[in-house]
Amino acid sequence: MRRAVALLLVAWGLVGCTHTHSSPPGSVPTLTVLAAASLTDVFPKIGAAFSNAHPGVTVTFSFAGTDQLAAQIQQGAPADVFAGASPTYADQLARAHDIGPFRIFCTNKLVLVVPASNPAHITSPADLATKKVKLVMGSEAVPVGSYTRTVLDNLNSVYGAGYSDKVLANVVSNEDSVTSILAKVVSGEADAGFVYVTDSLSAGSKVRTFVLPNSAEAVAFYPIAVVAASKAATVAREFVDYVLGPAGQAELKAAGFGPPPPQG
Repeated sequence: MRRAVALLLVAWGLVGCTHTHSSPPGSVPTLTVLAAASLTDVFPKIGAAFSNAHPGVTVTFSFAGTDQLAAQIQQGAPADVFAGASPTYADQLARAHDIGPFRIFCTNKLVLVVPASNPAHITSPADLATKKVKLVMGSEAVPVGSYTRTVLDNLNSVYGAGYSDKVLANVVSNEDSVTSILAKVVSGEADAGFVYVTDSLSAGSKVRTFVLPNSAEAVAFYPIAVVAASKAATVAREFVDYVLGPAGQAELKAAGFGPPPPQG
């Protein structure tokens, strides 16, 4: 009898031991956020604030063009949150059940930037069609490139028919992210480039900025969603809510982003 009790106690001890060394219930892995390149400056600030509000949670980011982020998710790259710069890719991912329902968390607009020294002596967007300039813009596959082409088409009614074709003839490079466009303008490799207003603000005195006519502007909408394959879906949802909440929105506003459209 004593031997049976002893064996039973040993068994219980082993079970207790096994439970002690397993991951505790509710343990939180690192949260991985795939975000559009134009969020490179502001999202780490939001991530740090989120971590402070959620002790023990670490947030890491991977920034790239939205098309690249979507491809990574489709190929099964580990990720918890998707934050892009165009609803087009969010729609594709949602239809394929690669992300959950998405919401628009901010907006952005385009501007024309030139190096601080302005070597091409550009005085307005009209000069892009009348001067021989080295222009860089986003490729058609990335949101900033798609928005830029919409703006150029809209500017035909401002600067005359054929404006967009003349401007496109001056493009020397189609970049895969807005950060690449900005880098080439800042370095002087390009005479001008179309970027988001938030990028021009982050560059500060390194660039000169030309605001586009309101009638030609293309508003960029930024979607955010939990990745379907996330292994930390609860915390991922909390991060999404944080971005949409007062603290996240305050950081986005400070960086120059516009508010999301009214819900409902």
